[in-house]
Amino acid sequence: MQVLNTAAAGLMAASQRLDASAQRTARWGADSDVDLGREAVEQITAKTDFKANLAVIRAADAMMGDLLDILA
Repeated sequence: MQVLNTAAAGLMAASQRLDASAQRTARWGADSDVDLGREAVEQITAKTDFKANLAVIRAADAMMGDLLDILA
């Protein structure tokens, strides 16, 4: 199913964004260019992206289950 591939790619992208933000946040004391407010927003956005992609996966799973029930 293409929708699952799309959701999986979205999860991977959110994971990469969260990892990059965490690395920038870890450099905060040593690097004065780090904006903690921006990083907090980035992390919250990545969390929301995770939730949205997981909802897509759950919906696709439920729809596939319903389809199999109809066909059975």
